[in-house]
Amino acid sequence: MIVIGGLYIIFNFETEYKLGIIYALISSFLGALFSVLNGLFIKKYDANRISLYQLLFGFLFVATYLFFNNSYSITFFILPKKDWIYLFVLSSICTAYAFIISVKVMKYLSPYTVMLTINLEPVYAIILALIIFGDKEKMNPAFYMGAIIVLSVVLLNGVIKNKSVIKQKIQQKTKLKK
Repeated sequence: MIVIGGLYIIFNFETEYKLGIIYALISSFLGALFSVLNGLFIKKYDANRISLYQLLFGFLFVATYLFFNNSYSITFFILPKKDWIYLFVLSSICTAYAFIISVKVMKYLSPYTVMLTINLEPVYAIILALIIFGDKEKMNPAFYMGAIIVLSVVLLNGVIKNKSVIKQKIQQKTKLKK
């Protein structure tokens, strides 16, 4: 609820970006749904199998979409050898490997924690843009207030999780001593 409050503040004061914010919210919802489903699947299936199916169906969906939009042509596949190497590295290491590892993480972290971390990427990007570009990339102060609220919730989530883990370990040690 606190995150929704932070987003509400951002949404009310950054009115010129409403469509972008709506797309971001839809994306966050679908990403959260995706993580929750992965969290359920990882209990039954291997991360490699889950990732294979998800990437395969993603490829088939995009290929079908491009086919029906007549986006394929012979020039579509003509690339310099260097670009094929880059595509291989990006697809194998930066996409497939990273995706498999992100699914494996679901065995140890809750989908909620994973999604909070992933959804902060735009905030990291904005902070990095401020550092790199300076005053040229400033947003409305209300945006930063909303972003601080969202970041605080993420940090609070980590503190609460650590306290509960420490509390459980203390309780286990107390039971063992008895």
